[in-house]
Amino acid sequence: MTQQPTAPRTPPTSADVARRAGVSRATVSYVLNDSAGGRISEQTRQRVRAAAEELGYIPHAAARSLRAGHTGIVLLTIPEVVFGPLFSTYLGELRSGLRALGYTTVIYGDSDGGDHAGRWAELRPTAVLSTVGSGLTARGVELLRRSGTRAVLAIGDQPVPGAHALTLDQHRVGAVAGEHLLARGHRAIGAIVPADRSLDFFSRPRLEGVLAAYAGQGGRVEPLELDYTEESAARLASRWRESGLTGLFGYNDEYALLLLSAFQEAGLRVPEDVALVGADDVLPARLARPRLTTVRLELPDGAELAALIDRLIRNPDTPAETHALGASQIVVRESG
Repeated sequence: MTQQPTAPRTPPTSADVARRAGVSRATVSYVLNDSAGGRISEQTRQRVRAAAEELGYIPHAAARSLRAGHTGIVLLTIPEVVFGPLFSTYLGELRSGLRALGYTTVIYGDSDGGDHAGRWAELRPTAVLSTVGSGLTARGVELLRRSGTRAVLAIGDQPVPGAHALTLDQHRVGAVAGEHLLARGHRAIGAIVPADRSLDFFSRPRLEGVLAAYAGQGGRVEPLELDYTEESAARLASRWRESGLTGLFGYNDEYALLLLSAFQEAGLRVPEDVALVGADDVLPARLARPRLTTVRLELPDGAELAALIDRLIRNPDTPAETHALGASQIVVRESG
């Protein structure tokens, strides 16, 4: 005998929760949306939450959006770029800060750097934070605004018309490293340029910063392209003695630590034969021996950026603003 398929169960409603808890539907809504302040007793709150859990009730996001007037979604656009642990940690803090303010964070991954604002708009986000290389344009900002997005923010070195700008001064990171090596007496240095072109947003301004620090000082900066592999680092280390260079800016700590290992394996002493400076101040930079001199980018707490996004959502007519995300400073350790 063929078994008949069972009909799908009807999901529980707020009315079911209200009956189980012995309260009104309005009270259920207030409790589950945490919007009643102190007007509902803790005993009633616990009874409503227990009833919702017993029934397996999940509030309907679309209905909640209609009540609030927006979806509560903050869309973070993340292209296929290697940000490194510093930026990844910062994004984690930002997501926690937004969650504490009642927003839902959605990560949207772009693969080609094109303008995907139309796809973003389909999700009806309350706010969009466009990160490096996501391809946001002035037309995209206008499209998002027309679809109901209240705040559009863009991280980058060039402002996007209509969007609030969050600037990361990568040029200054390189300049701080160059100024440090110059002050230590290194007249001829190398500056690592990752072969990975997806990192150009970070690496090119950092190289320009090093070059600017040495401009007019009678020194020399030699750009050195490097793959992030042990083989590429070993080849650079094998040529170091013949290069005439005495210092090296490693682009970031990860590349610098890769080179530190290669230099040591090649019998070169750090900092005696090569003064080495990284950037971003990741934890392994402090654990290496010698410990790595680095440029620290002082980012504000992720909760601060979450609060800024919340303010702009609540005041959608705020004219486009520019906010600097961090300042750079040298952290001197044993490597250079």
